[in-house]
Amino acid sequence: MEPLSALVSTIALTLGVGWASGINLYATILTLGFLHNAGYMSLPTGLAICADPLVMAAAGAMYCIEFFADKIPGVDSGWDTLHTFIRIPAGAALAAGAAGDVAPAVQVAAGLAGGTLAAGTHTLKAGGRVLINTSPEPFTNWTASVLEDVAVVTGLWTALQHPWFFLLALAAFLLLMVWLLPRIWRGIRGLLRALAELFRRTHHRESNDTTPSLPPPRRKRLPP
Repeated sequence: MEPLSALVSTIALTLGVGWASGINLYATILTLGFLHNAGYMSLPTGLAICADPLVMAAAGAMYCIEFFADKIPGVDSGWDTLHTFIRIPAGAALAAGAAGDVAPAVQVAAGLAGGTLAAGTHTLKAGGRVLINTSPEPFTNWTASVLEDVAVVTGLWTALQHPWFFLLALAAFLLLMVWLLPRIWRGIRGLLRALAELFRRTHHRESNDTTPSLPPPRRKRLPP
């Protein structure tokens, strides 16, 4: 029973770091480093670097920047766009490291699974933020940002302490993600069409305003 428990724990951690990295990479690294340094867990060799003080300091500085950027409408979408090239490969690397000292093929498989999860959660977050930004008030962004950070910390803790429960919750989340992503994409397409139509109308109106008006034709006077 012990080998099965160790295997489930490794799978939960591997998938957990990939899932969390797509939402907030820096919170993921900070959580792993804190749990290791506080004695709540012992990180695998491939993740031990997350507990290094220099790595935690860098992750903490970037988390502070993301904490504010993530709560400003428009800025959060720009930040998410930039992190498309950071969260996904980092999620794959962390997942491969979480697999531990295993065969290279297993590490590659873990990296692929972690990168795919990171891509899914990142896409869900970024797409959701685009739709949220259509709301004029900032409170929705603040709420979404806080809930995302709480989800990362809670999810990683659950993956470490209750791996079976985490895997069940992750399966439910994946089903929800498969259901949500097409709807988010349709919403974004509708938003882009509305913006294109607004731009077209504005451009057409400006063109009409700048077109010089011709004087009315002069009538010829008839001889008496």
